[in-house]
Amino acid sequence: MDKIEPPEVILDSELRKGIVVRAGGSMRIYIPFKGRPTPQIGWAKEDGELPSKVQIEMGENYTQLSIDICDKFDAGKYILNLENSAGTKSAFVSVKVLDTPDADLRKMVNVRATATLRLFVTIRGKPEPEVKWSKVGSTLNERAQIDVTSSYTMLVIENVDRFDTGKYVVTLENLSGSKSAFINVRVLDSPSAPTNLEVKDVKRNSVSLSWEPPLIDGGAKISHYIVEKREQKRMAFTSVCTNYQVKVSEAPLPPGKVVVEDITRHSVTLSWEKPDHDGGSKITSYIVEMQPKGEDKWTLCSQAKALEATIIGLTTGEEYSFRVTAVNDKGKSDAKPLAVPVVVKDITMEPNINLLFNTYSVKAGDDLKIDVPFKARPQPEVSWKKDGHVLKQTTRVNVVTSKTSSKVIIKDANKEDVGKYEISVTNAIGTKTAEVSVVVLEKPGPPSNIKLEEVSADFISLSWDAPIYDGGCQINNYVVEKRDTTTTTWQIVSATVARTSIKVTRLTQGIEYQFRIAAENRYGKSSAIDSAPVVAQYPFEPPGPPTKLHVVHATKTGMLVAWGKPASDGGSPVIGYHIECKDQSSILWTKVNRGLLTENQFKMTGIEEGLLYHFRVYAENIAGIGPCTKPCDPVAARDPCEPPRNLRVTNITRNSVSLFWNGPEYDGGVKITGYIVEHRELPDGRWLKCNFANLQDTYFDVTGLTEDVQYEFHIIAKNSAEQLSVPSESTGPITVKDDVDPPAIIMEDKLRQLMVIKAGETIKIDAEITGRPLPVISWSKDGKEIEAKARCEITSTNFTTTLTVTDAIRKDSGQYVLTLVFAENAEDPQFLPSPPAKPKIIDSTKTTVTLSWNKPLFDGGAPVTGYRVEYRKTSDDEWFIAVQNTKTTEFTVVGLTPGAEYVFVVKSINKIGISEPSPETDKQIARERQEEPVFDISNEMRKTLIVKDGSSFTLKVPFRGKPIPNVTWAKPDIDLRVRAVIDTTDTFTSITLEKATRSDSGKYTVTLSIKIIATNIPSYFKFIVFFLQQFQRLHQFQKLLL
Repeated sequence: MDKIEPPEVILDSELRKGIVVRAGGSMRIYIPFKGRPTPQIGWAKEDGELPSKVQIEMGENYTQLSIDICDKFDAGKYILNLENSAGTKSAFVSVKVLDTPDADLRKMVNVRATATLRLFVTIRGKPEPEVKWSKVGSTLNERAQIDVTSSYTMLVIENVDRFDTGKYVVTLENLSGSKSAFINVRVLDSPSAPTNLEVKDVKRNSVSLSWEPPLIDGGAKISHYIVEKREQKRMAFTSVCTNYQVKVSEAPLPPGKVVVEDITRHSVTLSWEKPDHDGGSKITSYIVEMQPKGEDKWTLCSQAKALEATIIGLTTGEEYSFRVTAVNDKGKSDAKPLAVPVVVKDITMEPNINLLFNTYSVKAGDDLKIDVPFKARPQPEVSWKKDGHVLKQTTRVNVVTSKTSSKVIIKDANKEDVGKYEISVTNAIGTKTAEVSVVVLEKPGPPSNIKLEEVSADFISLSWDAPIYDGGCQINNYVVEKRDTTTTTWQIVSATVARTSIKVTRLTQGIEYQFRIAAENRYGKSSAIDSAPVVAQYPFEPPGPPTKLHVVHATKTGMLVAWGKPASDGGSPVIGYHIECKDQSSILWTKVNRGLLTENQFKMTGIEEGLLYHFRVYAENIAGIGPCTKPCDPVAARDPCEPPRNLRVTNITRNSVSLFWNGPEYDGGVKITGYIVEHRELPDGRWLKCNFANLQDTYFDVTGLTEDVQYEFHIIAKNSAEQLSVPSESTGPITVKDDVDPPAIIMEDKLRQLMVIKAGETIKIDAEITGRPLPVISWSKDGKEIEAKARCEITSTNFTTTLTVTDAIRKDSGQYVLTLVFAENAEDPQFLPSPPAKPKIIDSTKTTVTLSWNKPLFDGGAPVTGYRVEYRKTSDDEWFIAVQNTKTTEFTVVGLTPGAEYVFVVKSINKIGISEPSPETDKQIARERQEEPVFDISNEMRKTLIVKDGSSFTLKVPFRGKPIPNVTWAKPDIDLRVRAVIDTTDTFTSITLEKATRSDSGKYTVTLSIKIIATNIPSYFKFIVFFLQQFQRLHQFQKLLL
């Protein structure tokens, strides 16, 4: 016996979410399925018929719907229907098309007859679209007026009538494409006349009439008809009936879907759905007909009033087709056939369980019945399990199984019946299992695992786990009680605790308490769980003393004191600090802060100038105040001097640095007595003192430094009160080596413009200068050096120079020039050169790579003598030297591993040394370089070539490509290898023709081709075409590159 299976659709997660596609893109819906026999396939769209552009592909176990170019009208639900003799199955896929609207319009417009119709549509598009209006099924009314602007279009029809009803289409078109949209217009008017009026039956005193509804209903449903008559001799009609109800009787539509309910060796049971329309008259019966395979005649086999019939007396093994016809008073409908023929035989069916509910709930003490319908052929065996074990039948629990269902009956349910019940249905075809949960509704079990989360002097925090069994419904709340262990009386802390934790407050320090907790749901309260006894007390001690107490800043009116956190907080976070102070001559400590200090610093005010002060600090937590710190060193109440300013480097040699600075702006009220110069070696050195004698000058030469080591420097000022300033700003990193800064002049902009001075006034020109070593300053006027005279004074320092001319006269007019030059005996400094820019890969083979690079931008003051090339594999960090010193800016690295990936760098070399490496090249695999063939066509070749009749001409075409391409010349109907001389090298090809004639006119084609033996690289070819025409005894060549 052939096994049959109902259809089953296999939808992946992406299809279940739906498909999103952009307008203009393609869409594919691929759906696998199963079923025996192979089901019939049908596709539909929920909101209408499938578009004509839809392509449907069907296989034995899959179907695919595709649309190559989607638009917004393709959005919606696409429905797949599968049907075979074992059943039907449907599935849908939602499709969303992302498209920007190009016209905004209403889909339906209602207008009364004789009124004016206005259809206003906003439009957009670049370039401005062309607008066309049309009407579906007919031409546009001549009365229609169309107005078009760049942003909207409007169609106006005045005095509309019923014939203006219909679908109006607006079409926008520009160079980018076209879009269309429609508007349905309904004119509310009287209907048109009925059609096809016929006299059906004539009797002595009556006639029977029939007609068809009007083509136009006037925008509303036809409510009734008016029937009139007139005698032949009379001119006027008289009414027979003015309110004849609309009743159209006709044969019904065919029945709905016909399916096979059951098949045996001698019978078939069919069922069907009612027709969508009964034709206006009640369905009286259904006729079932059959047709054996190989016969053309349909035989009546059953007539039933119900929607089901069983046809008996069939021959085992024969194939039959069936159809069903609906019958009413007006006649028979079209027959609705069964989708596929049926072979009469005993069928097998894999068990199928149809769970009515996944979960059953029953109140404790009530009875419960679990009913599970199933289908299977042949008759299956049914077994039940509870929580993985075979279900034992008792006087309370019984199992009753029929041919189509199995029931578990439980009497007086209790919480022992709670669990997972599993039914297994097994026959020769297979096994099917399903699981049902049973919940018994009653009061919950007790909470568990009570914990003491936090214990303090006046509160205790508790937590617990929810009951293992919640009574089949949600826990509403918990009831928490407490008692003093010296009594037996329990007090309710809270009876409405929603969470599994609580903070019990208002406890007495030192008292021992015990707590108990019960859960409560809507069916009652559980038994309680007790906690262990616990004493209400702090679980920690006061903190230790703060650390690192010091005075950050002191002035004559106040001091800023800071400290660190205690090494131990006593087990509880520090909540604040207390600070005390005293002057050095006092023995009493005075508390300074009024409230608790939460920060680790305090600003002390109200002190007396000149006195020395001590400070000490206490920390406090919940347990109390801890011990104090040791008093800090005494600090005088005086204003500190400010740090030196404008620290700068004036000169650097290979073992010294010259510094210059300005004094502090504020000296603290007393005289500055000296400076301390400090330096440290970068990056991790300590600050070391440079001068060991008192330094009163604002400049200093730091000597004894190590060449090529980086240092930084700062200056500290000291006043007569022995107060030290904070360090000045650092110089930043300074490399100790013979160095040079080109001279520079900083001058106000107004001095660079034309200056107008009145006679007798003073000419004064100031400029700041920089440079290392110190440059030589010279002033000149009109090309002549200025010397100091009675009216002319030149004042210069290491950083400034000033030219002053008093009592100016006319001959003092002219151009004044300031020149800075290094001393004649100063040598030009020389440095390492800068590296080249990023090298480029210009060629490669299986074992070599060729690089090229540009010269460095800076040669270090000495000529670049060569370059070092280094390389490494991308999978390795070790660099290898390809060449120590190459003079050229191009080099080929050899000996590489075929297929390995490399990067390369280049270093510049001069007499000082080797530069830093250049940026790494792009990653390059050692393999034969492949280049698409290219013609190198110059502008000269694009010009027209004129050859006299009878003379010779040559066409030369340069090209390149790797590997070297094959070159062929061709001309229709002529073998150029015989007629012409063809010369081809690795870089160009040429063709020469002697004594040109008219027959040499025509198209010449040269083709380059490269055949690359690699599966992932295509073969390349390029070709160029030459045209030769004869005009006035001249041969003219035009060249076209393709």
